[in-house]
Amino acid sequence: MPTCPNGHRSEGGDRCAVCGAPLSPATGPGPTTAAEACPRCGTPREGRAAFCEECRHDFPGGDPLPVGYGRTTSRGDRPAETFPPDATVGGGPTPRARAADDDGDFLLPPPAPPATASTGPYGWPEPHEESPEPGPEAWTAVVGADQAYYTAMMARSGPEASGLSFPSASPEQYVPLTGEEFTIGRRRHSGGGHVPDIDLSRAPEDPGVSHRHALLVRRPDGGWSVVDQDSTNGTTVNLGAEPITPFQPVELADGDQVHVGAWTTITLRRG
Repeated sequence: MPTCPNGHRSEGGDRCAVCGAPLSPATGPGPTTAAEACPRCGTPREGRAAFCEECRHDFPGGDPLPVGYGRTTSRGDRPAETFPPDATVGGGPTPRARAADDDGDFLLPPPAPPATASTGPYGWPEPHEESPEPGPEAWTAVVGADQAYYTAMMARSGPEASGLSFPSASPEQYVPLTGEEFTIGRRRHSGGGHVPDIDLSRAPEDPGVSHRHALLVRRPDGGWSVVDQDSTNGTTVNLGAEPITPFQPVELADGDQVHVGAWTTITLRRG
């Protein structure tokens, strides 16, 4: 509909029906140009926008951005958000992360890879291999009949020991010390009761050993100590002339010998 210079609309004629001013010819809609589509995501380009609102693709020949400002994006009636200019070399898109409300995009610089982390197959971090804790040192108790100890014991014993004789055959026993304590004694033939870890009721049975004679105890440093359990004939160490005090631990070193009964010697070996 034609409009006069004063803004009045008239249906026809050369002059305005309201004020008489000459009418300007009606201007019809001009030819429309199809909006350019983004070659990456297909989103229509808005006017001469320099970048795609959806995937941030750079359009060639777009309107330059104001100096000191980066790209902005907005959805619906939200105010536009301003972000730093792209730091990506070569004009590629800047990585983006979703906003908390998932309603817009904001740009973040790509995270720098850890300086010291090593990756295995498929990009997974290599598993951290920890050195195993060193276990306690291996100790062994070597149990056997000792001729030197038997001779020394007989020299200081009374006539009640005259009926004892040193065994002609006595194979050594090797007992790994893998626990925290080991009992030394003689199992009762009647059955039941305590069965010692180092059982000296086996042939050749040492009759001078009490049923609960002594105890080997592991120390916090990994070594071992011997404790007499108030035995009848006592416990000596390294051919000592006097028995050790009952219930008082005596520290032992590699190669030390514990003597019990009439002829039994228990030698501790490390490693």
